[in-house]
Amino acid sequence: MKLRMSRLLLMLSLLLATAVSLATPHPVSLSELFPSPELTKSAIVINKVLERYHYRKVTLDSTFAQGVLKKYLEALDPNHAFFLAHDIERFENGARHLDDSLRRGDLDIAFDIFRVYRMRVDERVTQAIKLLNGKFDFSRAEFYAFKPTDAHWIKDSAELDEIWRKRVMNDFLTLRLADKSDTEIRERLLKRYEGLARRINQFNAEDVFQTFMNAYTQAVEPHTSFMSPDTSKNFDISMKLSLEGIGAVLRGDNELTVVQSTVPGGPARESGQIHAGDQIVGVAQGLDGTMEDVVGWRLEDVVDKIRGPKGSVVRLQMLSKATGATGRAREITLVRNEIKLEDQAAKSFVVDHLANNPELKIGVIEIPAFYRDFDAEGSGNQDFRSTTRDVRRLIEGLQAQNVDGILIDLRGNGGGSLTEATSLTGLFIDHGPVVQVKDAFGKVEVEADTDPGVVYAGPLAVLVDRDSASSSEIFTAAIQDYGRGLIIGEPTFGKGTVQTLIDLNRYVPGERKDLGRLRLTMAEFFRISGGSTQLRGVTPDIRFPSANYLSEHGERSLDNALPWTQIKPASYQHVDLPGLDLLARQSAARVAQDAGFKMLTERSKLLRDSETQTQVSLRESERRAEDQRLERAFKDDRDHYLRAMGVTPVDDDADHVDETALEAQSKVISRIEIDEAARILIDDILLERERQTRMVTRDQSVTRN
Repeated sequence: MKLRMSRLLLMLSLLLATAVSLATPHPVSLSELFPSPELTKSAIVINKVLERYHYRKVTLDSTFAQGVLKKYLEALDPNHAFFLAHDIERFENGARHLDDSLRRGDLDIAFDIFRVYRMRVDERVTQAIKLLNGKFDFSRAEFYAFKPTDAHWIKDSAELDEIWRKRVMNDFLTLRLADKSDTEIRERLLKRYEGLARRINQFNAEDVFQTFMNAYTQAVEPHTSFMSPDTSKNFDISMKLSLEGIGAVLRGDNELTVVQSTVPGGPARESGQIHAGDQIVGVAQGLDGTMEDVVGWRLEDVVDKIRGPKGSVVRLQMLSKATGATGRAREITLVRNEIKLEDQAAKSFVVDHLANNPELKIGVIEIPAFYRDFDAEGSGNQDFRSTTRDVRRLIEGLQAQNVDGILIDLRGNGGGSLTEATSLTGLFIDHGPVVQVKDAFGKVEVEADTDPGVVYAGPLAVLVDRDSASSSEIFTAAIQDYGRGLIIGEPTFGKGTVQTLIDLNRYVPGERKDLGRLRLTMAEFFRISGGSTQLRGVTPDIRFPSANYLSEHGERSLDNALPWTQIKPASYQHVDLPGLDLLARQSAARVAQDAGFKMLTERSKLLRDSETQTQVSLRESERRAEDQRLERAFKDDRDHYLRAMGVTPVDDDADHVDETALEAQSKVISRIEIDEAARILIDDILLERERQTRMVTRDQSVTRN
């Protein structure tokens, strides 16, 4: 099985994280918002494909249909800022037989809901613009709940008026904290609110259909989605283009654009200033282009603004995940570039002179992604690049330097080629199964290393974190199941499903109209020990303290994700790793005294607190104080640690950030976990030597007796 998942999932994330396609450039009249016969036909086909081929068995009954309705309402109005309770009551009454309607491809209820939604948006935008022309009192003790803590819908317009008053105040105060003048703020927010209404009024029937059908697919499972014909065309164009841009996977979250991950070798990651969870609130072209507010924009439109030719400049205005909604926006300048294979290639270096044994050397191999140059391979090039080939070469280089053990660093590795995960495992085991793949019909296939022999048989450890996903988890799980090496770090992401693209026209012979495509979850990965990597991920043998502050992350944070399950184990030989408890205690004692880990732990606490925050103060003095507190808390521990390491901290707020110094700073921080993982591996090597010595002494004693 060859899955170009790294590139495929990147582009899918960019194009499918929101539920709508590219809208028409002009307003669409309400009389045009009705389903066409082609949309009806697409709905019928989608239902049949889901029921027959989706990995999770789908039964279109009344319970499932109500789940679809709930997802649709959440997609349109996630913060309950537009619909009123009596709207919802009418929708629910009209959807009592939604399962029968969906089976027939009857989409009237979906379009009825959207027409009401559009009117409600117009009403609220009108109110927001009126509020902008008034005065705000930021000295009062008020709070704005930007994340509703309950599922109730607002009962009357007066209550919703109050919520919007606070929302506009919060928008205004957030920009004031970014040092914008009141005049600039009013101009920017006016464009934001008018833009929201304009974009909603540009939705055509196909846009409404895609929004509803993605609510339908999300009611099944979070990785299944529908691509309209327009979105499919955009996807094909993007797949043919080289990855020129900033190298970031983005997703839509309510009205915000959030960085899901950064791509190895891309400008975003290389800058050291952009991290998963950060929010993009503004985009500008060139060094002096006007900053456009993109709050409330659809993801595709934001991506279009960020994407551009190699060598061009894009400026982003961002809110840090650490400070969240209370924070001050910062501006980051990036030069767009092509993400090349060699930028994602595995690299190695040696760690030595560690305190627990300065004489031992640990070779570290960093693997940012599981890559394979399928184009070069397909053209007959026998020297095509791949993770396994590069790591084999790196192992040989490290062995030439007489390293005593090898550490594989998979932190932030979001996956890639399953073929490479399998073959890479084969470098460290003689032969045998690596992962089991179960399809929607219950058939289980085993991906195995069939090449006898081991490239490296010495002491081994694998370092993972919360963002190690998919193929990373397959490799890590196999190493753990065989007992081949130590697994160190945080529980992994938990992405254990396989998706494929299905052209809906193949199920309607003779249909000339493009019906779109379905991204369908069609299989699940299982460890050779029988358990899935889905949801739970891989639990390290030795956990770092940051794992204690993992809230809802990865697959566990997704609504309606497939559950963890297990199947029959494959046939393989497991070897127990002795001394894990001792190694964990030794590591914990060091980490408790380590300034670097104290800094990382405090950072994890801040991120967890930011993720769980649901409201912010509307008193300016409190917001400024909180903003400064969070920035100090995030920077002070970091800067103290860097100075202790002899590194001058980089001023993140400077007009011109020294990229070289920032990259060097990031590497110093990255070494905190690498060095401790290397120390753990050294402890394991020393422990094994003690065991070998005791065995030799015992054997000699038996011989003498």
